[in-house]
Amino acid sequence: MKIAVAAESDPAEPRVAATPETVKKLIALGAAVAVEAGAGVRSGIPDAEFAAAGATVGAKVAADADIVLKVRRPSADEAKGYRKGALVLAIMDPYGNEAAVKAMADAGVVAFAMELMPRITRAQSMDVLSSQANLAGYRAVIDGSAEYGRALPMMMTAAGTVPAAKVFVMGVGVAGLQAIATARRLGGIVTATDVRPAVKEQVQSLGAKFIAVEDEEFKQAETAGGYAKEMSKEYQAKQAALIAEHIKKQDIVITTALIPGRPAPRLVSREMVASMRPGSVLVDLAVERGGNVEGAKAGAVVEVDGVKIVGHENVAGRLAASASALYAKNLLAFVETMIDRKEKKLALNWDDELVKSTALTRDGAVIHPIFKPKSAA
Repeated sequence: MKIAVAAESDPAEPRVAATPETVKKLIALGAAVAVEAGAGVRSGIPDAEFAAAGATVGAKVAADADIVLKVRRPSADEAKGYRKGALVLAIMDPYGNEAAVKAMADAGVVAFAMELMPRITRAQSMDVLSSQANLAGYRAVIDGSAEYGRALPMMMTAAGTVPAAKVFVMGVGVAGLQAIATARRLGGIVTATDVRPAVKEQVQSLGAKFIAVEDEEFKQAETAGGYAKEMSKEYQAKQAALIAEHIKKQDIVITTALIPGRPAPRLVSREMVASMRPGSVLVDLAVERGGNVEGAKAGAVVEVDGVKIVGHENVAGRLAASASALYAKNLLAFVETMIDRKEKKLALNWDDELVKSTALTRDGAVIHPIFKPKSAA
């Protein structure tokens, strides 16, 4: 049984799918592990550390592998270079990329989308969305404070008092909660909003104030899976009016709202941006899905009348070493469910909920019910 850790072909992706720690544990499961040369360099892991952990380091290591570990979905050319029937585990970004998913099916690989892992207790250690969003929420505050021309905490000095910065977090999922905690640790006065009533208590437990229109629709605004529902136009209008007034007084705004399979909801209009004081900063963590902030530009920091809109892509990747360490453990936890420890060989259970939820392709076809071609669904 051979497990390959492929290098990322995307120059904008610095993360790697394994660490020396997870390589040792994969070997303990009975696997021979091969790491593509240079795969970990941008995450601060030289080839020598992988070799010291017991991995073989070389070129084109995935060509004969039973399992291929990656951060991002392989390109069509990469997938063609893998063995037919190989299991490929990565963040596949399948929504809106049906052609790329079909290309993996055509290549004959069995593709698993790590971001489709069900949110159940058993799968918590495999939840890549949470592990990476946690870091993105932290980094959003760091990036926002770096662009903000003032201090975050209140400082009382002989020369006068520096007031604390007001930080507003929009969307209180994993990223939002970490942003709140980080901004509080840095001394900001923090408020937060979300359409899910269940998070109000979490926001308050972190020392922040919760801002929302708390009507009947608000009380029903969460799916069984814990995601935010799309709200009615009437509710959106009421919430927008409340936020418009609140946002005028904020120094740093961090937006984190995403709905799986849909464009990011627009939370901050151009008029709201214009109402903010010059020197204020907005950090849009949803910019890669169209953005929560009107005027945000993916991969850029835009300035509008003195207000900065930060639109960095792959924010978790801006902490590549930490992000890789967590992601590699997510992958390890999933791979462990696929291996018979006694026989030390692959033993994939197609009836396992984890497998059924994440498998995109098998035997040359797209098998996931959400992404099957309509004619085959």
